[in-house]
Parts: sequence; structure tokens; C-alpha cells
Amino acid sequence: MNILLVGSGGREHALAWKIAQSPLVTRLVAAPGNPGIEKLCELRAVKADDADGLAALAREIKADLVVVGPEVALAAGLADRLASAGIPCFGPTAKAAQLETSKAFSKGFLERHEIPTAGYGVYDTVKDAKAALDVFRPPYVIKADGLAAGKGVAISPDRPDAEAEIERMLGGRFGAAGARVVIEEFMDGEEGSLFALCDGQRALLFGGAQDHKRAFDGDLGPNTGGMGAYSPAPVFTPELVQQADALIVQPTIRKMAEEGAPYRGVLYAGLMATEDGPKVVEFNARFGDPECQVLMMRMAGDIVPYLLGCARGDVSGLASPAFKPQTVICVVMAAKGYPDSPLEGSIIRGADQDFGPHVQVFHAGTKRRDDGLLAASGGRVLNVCAEGDDIAQARERAYAAILKIDWPGGFNRSDIGWRALDRG
Repeated sequence: MNILLVGSGGREHALAWKIAQSPLVTRLVAAPGNPGIEKLCELRAVKADDADGLAALAREIKADLVVVGPEVALAAGLADRLASAGIPCFGPTAKAAQLETSKAFSKGFLERHEIPTAGYGVYDTVKDAKAALDVFRPPYVIKADGLAAGKGVAISPDRPDAEAEIERMLGGRFGAAGARVVIEEFMDGEEGSLFALCDGQRALLFGGAQDHKRAFDGDLGPNTGGMGAYSPAPVFTPELVQQADALIVQPTIRKMAEEGAPYRGVLYAGLMATEDGPKVVEFNARFGDPECQVLMMRMAGDIVPYLLGCARGDVSGLASPAFKPQTVICVVMAAKGYPDSPLEGSIIRGADQDFGPHVQVFHAGTKRRDDGLLAASGGRVLNVCAEGDDIAQARERAYAAILKIDWPGGFNRSDIGWRALDRG
């Protein structure tokens, strides 16, 4: 098979690493890719939001499958263009991707079909949004409607902070993505990420993970795109997974098809484990980042048949994906100043060394300079991932690897996996 992989982050490096292991693959091309992905396959300089350029590239390389990593490609309608060209795409159409690209759409969908989630309201003026705070109780959950690179959610402890956040979002902080805001009830509980591979009619569960959104140790600081993750996550007991599948995942896939937007690809269900059972915090229309990295390392066997089955609309002949019993952890190394103003261009040494059989370092925001040195080119820059017999061993290996990377311009949290450790 010839496969085109779209994207340039750590998620895509992990996907490339897993796809490249498949005996079914003849040729793997990534666009635009990164220096880590370049060691696994050929790169083409087509941006992830250039749907027309990517469709043309897929035709040029005679792609049998296109695997979409980032949400921007889905929002740009890449899956729709590929469908017109008869090329199977692992990733939903722009209409189906609204489960992620519009929180207002997603909440309305959940409400229509009585799928468990928090109460909410949608507002497009500062006046209406502030008035709505009378209905909600603190802490206030305020979300930008559109895509904001994982940073469009604020949890405000009191009304003055909530009003200031409303002014920032509707005042243009996230551009068009913040033209509307969603205000939600705060849900008490523990959050986790559950994944399912979907063919438009059916869904196969694909493991769970737990990530760390806050920038600093102790879950302090601003929300980020994710500072680390681990899998399996103890919050996902067999009972909770069974409930989430029956009450959330399967109804979502069934009702999306009934609404004329069959969902193909991976469904990321961000869930809150509440006293009343699992409830949807948010949907994403692609693998989480950095959750994808730990899932790729844990998965046993070949991922390509699953990607192709989803893209072709039939996973009925595939067994449920199998996972290794080990725990895998991912620690994100970010550029100083992230998430607000990350320092770009700092030199990184030691990221490409051999860390042994239990560690993988995925590139997330790097570039290769003309002199051959590796430099930071984004906010989240490296994903240091390690497997172990338990969370403690996986953590020990990951943080030992970080000590071998010489990057004064970066930082990372030192407490990834603390919830699992606290559970013993």
C-alpha cells in the first residue's frame, strides 16, 4: 500500500512510527512532516490545512489510504475532497468533524440525543454571556466555540474572572474561533480520554488515557494542548468503559449516521467520571496529542488494517484492538514561555540518541537548521515516551531519558502520572 500521512506534530510522528512497522506498507509519505518523521519516510512540503494540495499529492503518489492527524485538515474538508477522488481517508468529513470544530454543534447534538453531558448555553455577545452567569454557579466553565489549539477552555473560580474571560474570548483572543462562547455547568469528577475507531456505522474501542492540561506541576498554570499522558488510566474501570461505550460512543456513531454525517476515523471522547456515571466533556475528531503517542506504543499488532477498515467503511471483520499490559507514559518537553509566548529557535542536543528499547522520543515542534543542528520551532517540542511494568517504572525511564537531552530552552512537568501513582 501507498499511504499519505498528514501532519507535522508528535501525534503524527507516533503514527508514522507505528504505520512504518506494518508489512502492508510499500510507501509512506508525510506532509509536511518533521525531522523525526523524516527518518521513517519521505516528506513533502504541503501544509496540513491545504486540502487541495494534499488531495493533489494523494493522487500523485497513488495513495491507497490517507491518514489525517490534525484537526485543521479535517476542518479544511480534506476528507470530502478525497472522497470525491475515490481515495479512502482515515478521518471524518467536515460535517462530521463538527463534533470537534464547533462546541455549540457538539453540545446541541448531545442534547438532541440525550447523551450525558453538562448543562450549557451558547452566546455571541458579551452582554448575553455575562447575564447567563446568573444561571450557572462557580466555578464557571467557558469555552470558545471553534478550534483554539487546545487553549480555548477557561475554568473561572469567581464571577469577576468569568466576566473577564468572556470579554477576552468574545473580544478576539481566539479570532473567529471565539466568535461564540459556550458556558457549561462545572462537572465534579476525574477526567479521562476514551478512543474509538469508527467506520460510519460501527465503533471499536481503542483504549483510554489520561492527560495533563495545565502547564506546571501540581496542575497549576494555564491550560495547554497537553503536557503529558499515560495509558492505561486507572479511572477507566471496566464498568466505566462499558457504560461509556453503551451510553456515549455507540449512540454518537449511530446518531451521526442518522443525521447524514457518518463518522469515519477515530472518535476521541473526553469524559468526566461523575457520581452519575460518565459524561462528555468534549469530543475530538482525531487522536489526542499526547494521548496518541502512548496508545501507539501500547498497541500490539498492525494498526494499518484498522485505519483502512475505518476509511473504507467496514471494520466488521476486525477483532477488537489488542494492547500490551505495560504502562506507557509521555512527558512533553515544551519551549520556555509556552503556551502564551514560546521561545523559538533554541538548540536541542541529544534528542536523536538511542535511549534503549523502552523509550521513544517523538518530535512535536522541531526543525533541522542548515548546519544540521536541531532547533525548537513550536510550543510543545519533544515527547519523551517510555514503557514499564507499572506507572512508576515508566516514569523513571522517561525522566531518566529527559536528563540525557541537552536543551536549556525547554521545560517539562515533573509530575506526569501523579494520579495513577496516588492510587498505588
